[in-house]
Amino acid sequence: MSGDTITIFDTTLRDGEQSPGCSMTTDEKMEVAKALVELGVDVIEAGFPIASPGDFESVQKIARQFGSQTTICGLARCRVEDIERAAEALKDAENARLHVFLATSAIHREHKLKMSKDDIVERAVEMVKRAVDYIPDVEFSPEDAARTELDFLCEVTEKAIDAGATTVNIPDTVGYSTPSHYFNIITYLKNNVPNIDKAVISTHCHNDLGLAVANSLAAVEAGARQIECTINGLGERAGNASLEEVVMAIRTRRDHYKVDTRINTPKLFSTSRLVSRITGMTVQRNKAIVGRNAFAHEAGIHQHGMLQERSTYEIMRPEDVGYVGTNLVLGKHSGRHAFRDRVKELGFELEEKQLQKVFDEFIALADKKKDVYDSDIVALIDSHTAEASEQFRLDRFHTLAGTDVLPTATLEMRNVSTDEVFRDAATGDGPIDAIFKALERVVGIEAVLEDYQVRSVSTGKDAQGEVMVRITVGENVYHGNGVNTDIVAASAQAYLKALNRALADKS
Repeated sequence: MSGDTITIFDTTLRDGEQSPGCSMTTDEKMEVAKALVELGVDVIEAGFPIASPGDFESVQKIARQFGSQTTICGLARCRVEDIERAAEALKDAENARLHVFLATSAIHREHKLKMSKDDIVERAVEMVKRAVDYIPDVEFSPEDAARTELDFLCEVTEKAIDAGATTVNIPDTVGYSTPSHYFNIITYLKNNVPNIDKAVISTHCHNDLGLAVANSLAAVEAGARQIECTINGLGERAGNASLEEVVMAIRTRRDHYKVDTRINTPKLFSTSRLVSRITGMTVQRNKAIVGRNAFAHEAGIHQHGMLQERSTYEIMRPEDVGYVGTNLVLGKHSGRHAFRDRVKELGFELEEKQLQKVFDEFIALADKKKDVYDSDIVALIDSHTAEASEQFRLDRFHTLAGTDVLPTATLEMRNVSTDEVFRDAATGDGPIDAIFKALERVVGIEAVLEDYQVRSVSTGKDAQGEVMVRITVGENVYHGNGVNTDIVAASAQAYLKALNRALADKS
């Protein structure tokens, strides 16, 4: 890889999944991995194979399916059993990387590892050598590097490279660093590690102080040539550096950074929505690059400038990131062919059966609301592609609510496999609570509603509402989403999808 190209290392499936409530099934991880490949990510950190059988299975499946299209990486502690497990999961990938880590900061040495500096150097060298025996492409991370003494950090880095590490990652594990501080760390390593040119310097910055992207870019200025990041900035605590933000900062300010990436940027918006839908983590409206307000202009002086020349207030074009706004595109008289073309223009490839279902929903929606927007179409597609393995389907429901009325929900559901029909009713503290309880009664699962969010898909009083729910059943977390002009109906769809996922786990 040339020195003017930054390697984008995506850890959405590993560090991103460690966000509370963001766990994904193997099938969901495969869906995200496919999107990351289409996005043009150079390295996909697919998981931590020793963490669980599910993690091992997902890394193995991703390695087998996508290992010829990009580099698939597995994480391992500097332990023999971790390395062997990761190597086994990655063995079918044509392009594989083993990522080993060991904490180096004084606070970690004293309180977590109970190891001396010499012990840490010895362990790091031994485990990097063992990893290289399995997979030649080995990345070494001195965990909590940003709080490690510089002379010791140099020593560990030099010895790891001598042992065979081809990438050395300098993690700001707890989001402690600032841009000038992080720049100085990378610069110090470049000036004081004799063999530093034999490895790629990588960044892995957490966002506890809101500086993950700024720190990553400062490292690039200092000479780092790999950035570890996640879609939507997902990750532990406050998250990681946001992939879409670092990529577009580099692209927009190439005059300053003098580097580029291989990312297919028009795929950024759709990938962001996919990860948001699967994890249940809503993207804030004013989020840079992929937020719904990222290209909205409200102030009159801004609108006037935009009409005269877009570049007066827009440093990126919406189409550069695949942004989907509220363009009015189709009506109920639009044919299937025109609908198919618009779906393709929005960046989606649907199978015929799936396209027909979404088109039917579109026609039904066009009868309900005056104007149908791009964002409405995307919401319908997301809703259908998010369908869980359906065991129960909601055929019809009725709710009763109002002042001095006991909120009640009655419903009719169908077992998809047996075609058996169920009817039930429940009361609650509102119509949505009542219908959730009725759904639980039929499905036979008691759940705790952890999060419930409603947002408008487009504009106007007749706009569709998108509901996202997160529930816990036992110790497991499940997500669901629903879209409808009726918020109660959207809520029922979302909750049933989450319950169906929980039911699938039990069977």
